Amino acid sequence: MKVVLLKDVKGTGKKGEIKEVSDGYAKNFLLKNGMAKVANKSTINENSMQKEADAYHKEMEKQQAIALANKLKDIKINLTIKCGENGKTFGSVTSKEIAEQLKKEGYEIDKRKIELSEPLKTIGEYQIQIKLHPEVSTKIKLSITSL
Repeated sequence: MKVVLLKDVKGTGKKGEIKEVSDGYAKNFLLKNGMAKVANKSTINENSMQKEADAYHKEMEKQQAIALANKLKDIKINLTIKCGENGKTFGSVTSKEIAEQLKKEGYEIDKRKIELSEPLKTIGEYQIQIKLHPEVSTKIKLSITSL
């Protein structure tokens, strides 16, 4: 029996795939638990329309990420923090603090998208990588100064 999977099913396939499975497996497990629909013309057409819509939305997310990356590539943010002697900070600058500073500048960036290769523990200038989308990333300039 051919079915269209509505959810990822371990050992069978991913959401949206059309699979040939045994009648008993389809009736007693997949259809009964709402994991699949019988593959007829209308469900196959509905599935293809859904795939097109998903592809469109992913492309729109990517375009928005590219636009945001173009805005961010020239930005420079400044953080002022308490420091001891020799420019050593008390603690380290985290991605949360960088995200809060970006929010003050008018850019809503999740702290998990900010990639720090090492903890920032000294005063200075840094290049910070921000991954906005799986295929789009940018760098911003961060300046850490003492109070």
